[in-house]
Amino acid sequence: MGIVGIGVDIIEISRFKRLASRKNSIFLKKIFTQKELKYCFAKKNPAGSLAARFAAKEAVIKATSRFMAISMNEIEIVNNKNNAPIAIIHNKKMKANISVSMSHSKDHAIAFAICHDEH
Repeated sequence: MGIVGIGVDIIEISRFKRLASRKNSIFLKKIFTQKELKYCFAKKNPAGSLAARFAAKEAVIKATSRFMAISMNEIEIVNNKNNAPIAIIHNKKMKANISVSMSHSKDHAIAFAICHDEH
């Protein structure tokens, strides 16, 4: 499989601390799927998990931008059977195999995405 796109994003976790106290925030529901919200709010630090997934979605958008524009709500960051994060694109026009790596510290979350061709 060849690499056809890469993307990276970093974000301050403080932007998500206030949102982490509001599970039913309109913003959160626009950006994240129910599955993502359930995963993040099950964590001790939901703000860090939310920020990391937000950064991953931004990284995916950058990695796939040469093919087509996709929105954040078309991207779902889930864990595969090996518990590694992957991006699922909910857009029938885009078929992509996207690997994602995420990490966060006390203050920042970072994510990197690699888009592979299907061959």
